[in-house]
Amino acid sequence: MMEGFLNFIRKQGVVGLAVGFILGGAVSKLVAAIVTDIINPLLGVVIGFAGDLNNASVNIGPAKLMYGDFINTTINFIVVALVVYYGVKALGLEKLDKPKA
Repeated sequence: MMEGFLNFIRKQGVVGLAVGFILGGAVSKLVAAIVTDIINPLLGVVIGFAGDLNNASVNIGPAKLMYGDFINTTINFIVVALVVYYGVKALGLEKLDKPKA
């Protein structure tokens, strides 16, 4: 029973998945800090919004469109995607997923 479980872990790369999950969380926090503390203030200066970019909004009648949080989340996603893409390329990890012949 235990041997079958250990073989499953080895074949399916569960340990690698767990390590990737933990590193992904750490990278996500790092990127969020970079975006919040560096990119957003610079972007706020460029678009003319002083203060926290998350609170940027436009009033259209009684509706308040909060576009700042959307911009923040989009920048976060793009930076995380780029870090993951170039990290995988730099470390040569794309070769690990290829089926063994």
